Amino acid sequence: MGDVSRAQRNIQWIEKFCRVPEGKDIGKPVKLRLWQRRIVRGIYDEEDLSRSVIIPLGRKNGKTTLAACLTLLHTAGPEAIPNSQIYSTAQSKDQAALLYELCAKMVRMSAILYENILLRDTMKELFCPGLNTTYDALSAEPRTAFGRSTAFVIHDELGQVRGPRYPLYDSIETSMGAHIQPISIVISTQAATDADLLSLLIDDAKRGIDKTIKVYEWTAPLDDPPFAIKTIKKANPAFGDFLSKKEVMRTAMKAKRNPADEASYRNLILNQRVNVHQPYVTHELWKGNGRKPMKDFAGKRVFAGLDLSESRDLTALVLVVEEKDEFHVDARFWLPANALADRAMHDRQPYDLWHQQGYLMTCPGNTVDYAYVADYMRQLFDRLDIVKVGFDRYNWKHFKRWLEYAGFSEKEIEDHFEEVSQNYAAMSPSLRDMDEILYNHKMRHGNHPVLGMCAMNSVIQEDPQGNRKLTKMSQTARIDGMVALVMATAMAGTYKAEPPKTSIYSNPNLWESPNA
Repeated sequence: MGDVSRAQRNIQWIEKFCRVPEGKDIGKPVKLRLWQRRIVRGIYDEEDLSRSVIIPLGRKNGKTTLAACLTLLHTAGPEAIPNSQIYSTAQSKDQAALLYELCAKMVRMSAILYENILLRDTMKELFCPGLNTTYDALSAEPRTAFGRSTAFVIHDELGQVRGPRYPLYDSIETSMGAHIQPISIVISTQAATDADLLSLLIDDAKRGIDKTIKVYEWTAPLDDPPFAIKTIKKANPAFGDFLSKKEVMRTAMKAKRNPADEASYRNLILNQRVNVHQPYVTHELWKGNGRKPMKDFAGKRVFAGLDLSESRDLTALVLVVEEKDEFHVDARFWLPANALADRAMHDRQPYDLWHQQGYLMTCPGNTVDYAYVADYMRQLFDRLDIVKVGFDRYNWKHFKRWLEYAGFSEKEIEDHFEEVSQNYAAMSPSLRDMDEILYNHKMRHGNHPVLGMCAMNSVIQEDPQGNRKLTKMSQTARIDGMVALVMATAMAGTYKAEPPKTSIYSNPNLWESPNA
């Protein structure tokens, strides 16, 4: 064993003591495939030590089985550190239980492991008395990991986390500082969007700034034909091996027949960043409209959409200028300053970072003060030629009073503010206009991150007549900016520039004969 590398030693231990916990090879010794050995060697390379390893690949490729082998390796194998704590994380109790159950099955199938590891089924824990090591399966629902000291962790299906933040992930990662060589493993299918935590971790690792973070990724390019076997193989290294070719192709053909299933198929089978909720605007389409808008709207005809919030939620004001058949966008957002951190945690969005970067404004106190927003709009009206502001009537009566306090006259409010209903019949024509703008790449939104978040959170809801309106994909999702953008472009489309006053009807001289 003296000449055997650390990685090879671990491979030999897994194949000697771990058993296949389920499936057609149940009970047989685990035989790591070449691609799995590559991952293990990457984790335990003695000359290039890993702090974090991210493994994105399609479902049913043995992700959880590999994770179970690594967990046992650190609980009772050669990687076990006496008195250490090993964890796995998942978003739900059921997901957390999956990894524990596979570990428990492997322990029961191996006489040596069963002799050395105690199973605590009710607590989802493994305990090795000889080394005093403990493995615990954590979920986000009942507990956090503050106060723990973690030597090794498996983050299971981190791609299910929406947004860039996940408290359980953060608390575990920050609990690893007491160990000399802690290891963090992320093993998951891809997240839905570039703005989700897993995507951010992958993209950061690929930049190569931190050499201790490695990525072993199997994914199919978005441009590849989605139902071709060659494409499927790119995301599924176990395809035709312990991943049934017949079942995968059955899933592929079902998605091909039913377009409603394609997004889920692309995410789970092809391991692509595709939102299974089918947002109103795809990431590619939104990015295709991300050119920079004009810097200053002064001297231009400006249209706006205002989406007022509850006292502690996001308030959005979006300005639009149409010039040369393009729509230039300037978005403004407000959240209460005192609740910024809480709201960021609740929505799992980096509001505090966006505030620092200048993309998000805050109102003093614990609420979005309408007086503050009204004063801001007064300043905009004094500087810009704002033709119309479309607004949702929700909270309008209260906000109108603050506009008057800010110096708006009754006539000014009547002339420049217009109610836009949010029902199907009213919003559907506005969405048709928005379709035309986006699909023809006529928008310049400059990739504003808060507006982009709202766009990715927006999904379409239809009534029986086929009319459409925007709604949010989840309870914590924010779409205020997208609603304001739709209202702003609707105003721009409704109030085109007035025709010139000189016409054959207003100038009688134009009626005279040229020969007169």
